[in-house]
Amino acid sequence: MRKDTSKPTDSHDKNKYQIISYYTLRKLIGSAGIFLPSLMVIGQLINESSMKIEFSISDYYDEGIAGDILVGILFALGFFLFSYKGPERIDSRAANVGCVAALGVALFPTTSPVNWVHIMHFVFALLLFGVFIFFSLVLFRKTDPSKRITKKKENRNKAYLVCGIIMIVCIAGVPISIFLLPEASEKYNLVFWLEAISLEAFGFSWITKAEVLWQDSENLAEKKRV
Repeated sequence: MRKDTSKPTDSHDKNKYQIISYYTLRKLIGSAGIFLPSLMVIGQLINESSMKIEFSISDYYDEGIAGDILVGILFALGFFLFSYKGPERIDSRAANVGCVAALGVALFPTTSPVNWVHIMHFVFALLLFGVFIFFSLVLFRKTDPSKRITKKKENRNKAYLVCGIIMIVCIAGVPISIFLLPEASEKYNLVFWLEAISLEAFGFSWITKAEVLWQDSENLAEKKRV
């Protein structure tokens, strides 16, 4: 009997299991961003019975339980990004860069007394947020030319745009607050709140991409097969 070497002609059927996993991975990646800032505060509360807000989220690295949570979430985020392939090759490549960046943020702590480690932390952090912004402003806003643009897709695109802009403003605000507003930054923990808002925007964009909000009816049956 001759082996059938024909390939599926329907790419949707060929990749349906990956497409199903996209929704779950998007939710997991988005949730990691949304819950990270609050988990730092909770971890600090458990560890020291204190609601003290650190200068930045990265400064929780040496804070016992909070530091363990931070490293754990960064490694989990890296794994989720590595597992995420996306509908196009560029999605997979961007996610892989994000994976390396997330692991770099975890392995090169900002609390290190070694200057080059400190510098590498900021390089990886900037790269990670750059990937988040690229997904939100570019990749998530793409539309399959074979499909009509629904009203809900338009709403999702608006959400991605807003989330991307928020991330850009917040990340740009970090060095501004450090170098131009040092006293206010120390007093009001501006860096922490800018990072927290940026993470919330990142998480919201991925949750939106999972169609938790503004779900198209034609995708509902596909998601039910998960």
